[in-house]
Amino acid sequence: MSRALFWIALAVLIWFAVRAKLRAAARKHQMHVPPQGPEAMPPAAIENMTSCAHCGLHFPVSEAVHADGRDYCSPGHVRLPPGQP
Repeated sequence: MSRALFWIALAVLIWFAVRAKLRAAARKHQMHVPPQGPEAMPPAAIENMTSCAHCGLHFPVSEAVHADGRDYCSPGHVRLPPGQP
């Protein structure tokens, strides 16, 4: 009977040791892997906004059509008078 208890206790100790090693390895691997998902993505660059001289639509400055010192949302609005929808 004592031999059976010895082998059971030994098996349980080995099982706990292996489980602890696997958990430690998983934690170590998790620390070296960069996070993925929405929280891992760098924040988008903030861009200045402007409004169309014709229709008043707000849009990023990089998308502006510049003419006569004013910003327009499209080449079609450059030909129209400012301030009229």
